[in-house]
Amino acid sequence: MISLDQLRDYMKTQLEEDKRRKLVQVTGQTLEEALQEAAIELGCRIKDLEYEVIEKGSSGFLGMGKKSWLVVASLAVQKVKEEVREEEAGLGIEEMAPVPKDRDGQAFVRLSPDGVYLCVIPPEGKGKPVTERAALEAIARRTDASVDVNLVSKVVRKADGQFVRIAPHSYNPAHDAVLSVNITDGEMRAYLLAQPPREGGTDPTAEMIRDFLKMNGVEYGLKEDVIEEFERNPRYGQEILIAEGTPPRHGEDAKIVYNFETNPSRIRLKERDGRVDYKDLNLVQNVVAGQVLAKKIPPGKGVPGKTVTGKLLPARDGKDLPIPVGKNVKLSEDGMVAVAEINGQVMITGGKITVEPVYTVEGDVSLKTGNILFLGTVIVKGNVEDGFSVKASGNIEVKGSVGKCELDAEGDIVVHQGIAGKSAALIRAGKNVVSRFIENARVEAGEFVLVSDGIINCTVSANKKIICHGRRASIVGGKLIATEEIVAKNLGSVGGIETILEVGYDPRAKEKEEHLSQELEKLQDELKEIMLNLGTLENQRKTQKLSEERLKVYKELLLRRRELSLKVENLQKEIEDTRAYLSQLKTKGRISASGTVFPGVKIVIRDAVLQVKNEFKAVTFISEANMVKVTKYEEPEDLDKLDLLER
Repeated sequence: MISLDQLRDYMKTQLEEDKRRKLVQVTGQTLEEALQEAAIELGCRIKDLEYEVIEKGSSGFLGMGKKSWLVVASLAVQKVKEEVREEEAGLGIEEMAPVPKDRDGQAFVRLSPDGVYLCVIPPEGKGKPVTERAALEAIARRTDASVDVNLVSKVVRKADGQFVRIAPHSYNPAHDAVLSVNITDGEMRAYLLAQPPREGGTDPTAEMIRDFLKMNGVEYGLKEDVIEEFERNPRYGQEILIAEGTPPRHGEDAKIVYNFETNPSRIRLKERDGRVDYKDLNLVQNVVAGQVLAKKIPPGKGVPGKTVTGKLLPARDGKDLPIPVGKNVKLSEDGMVAVAEINGQVMITGGKITVEPVYTVEGDVSLKTGNILFLGTVIVKGNVEDGFSVKASGNIEVKGSVGKCELDAEGDIVVHQGIAGKSAALIRAGKNVVSRFIENARVEAGEFVLVSDGIINCTVSANKKIICHGRRASIVGGKLIATEEIVAKNLGSVGGIETILEVGYDPRAKEKEEHLSQELEKLQDELKEIMLNLGTLENQRKTQKLSEERLKVYKELLLRRRELSLKVENLQKEIEDTRAYLSQLKTKGRISASGTVFPGVKIVIRDAVLQVKNEFKAVTFISEANMVKVTKYEEPEDLDKLDLLER
């Protein structure tokens, strides 16, 4: 006959063997890429893998002889054992509960219709045994019946955990223990309250408790161990959790596991001797045709729950979620895997996985290359000379410097050396602008502006933050606007150059509102002029017949009035929506300087304004009661752990 231990060992061995058989063979341009693919295949973390390199990859020479890494991987032994233990629990094969080292013996007394019963539990480990005196005291606490002392002594010595009748009992059913039940928490819990028996009454048995609960509607989730313990050692006068329902377990929604960094703006700025090193940005995430970019974990099924009264509680299944794919990415037939169709840069564009090709300029953007307009990412290994433009639907990375030119990218713009705009440069990024320094330029960023050496005489706007961080991190002159925060070492200069810093509202929305207002004013002026001309022509119609030429003009003016009226109405609605958006923005905004704030700096936080007339050291400006308040400098909480600086 097979014992439980033998069965447990056999099933454990089988589970481990099954787990070890889960091997996957994957390829990648690098070892890391191959391991990422294996982790997705096995549904685990890279650190939980064991792998063997079958074939080492090679970058080749000038693109020739390029070879991928070939790896066979499986779950690590320790991880397998953890999962085996989880599966053992699911199969009902659980580790035996550890035996307490030391426990004193116990004596229990039960009153039954046919007599008084005594049970003595032996000690464990170094625990003390029950004495005859302790047993007699336990009996006296429950009844004054005359007991056979010799029999009590035998029960104490034997201590076998069995109830033994030690005395007769004058049974009076009217004096039995009284039970009541309290069903609470939406019928998810039931509490038993028992009042002790009076003279001649008896303790309830486990079966009596079960019958009582059933008669009172409690039929599910009974805590059998509590019931059995109550029968042996009743607890009177206190509510005991006797049954507990099972809440419904809703199915988990489908999840998309991406095999790449979904936030391409996660940049790590490495500071060395007060300077930022951009050589290791690795801004572009390259993929190859056929590479798995994402996998879907399907939605889970819901598991219904049940109340203690037996009512079913429905559970909902998890929601499905399609993998969002854009251009140059295809889905597998079952919709569970997204694969790159071309070599290029993978990114999330418009909420979809997209692969963009990368265009590299080996030298400068100059007369040799002309202006660059590219639907992807552009990497310039030299400089961007004065008078030229680079526009990209992806990112722009310039290894050298940028002069009086235009850079426009839907993603990030990274300039390794710096931007010397000569009061004519325009740098516009849909996400982040990162540069060593920025001088005499206009900069617009959809998210962050990150600079190490300083921002001088610039017009800068960022939908999130402007961070100037480094030994020479100063903001001098110009106008800077950020929705959330502006941070620098020094603000302004000794010479008192006017420096305007504004936070607390969306700069793009504010600019849009101003632009729409200007456009509305022009349309209203034109509409006013048309109304005057129409009035003149209508007066003429009352006294004389209009010529064909004048009648044609009259009809054209009517048509134009209708068009302008509709445009004015739409513009007014758009302006109202924009103003409503600006007014409901919850961000308060703050401006911080770890060094010095010089006179001449103008601080604007939403509607609060402060013209700095005295020098401040290490301060943070915030808004309270519609006034700018100067507080002790607060290290921006995301200066060290800012997601944007982690890559």
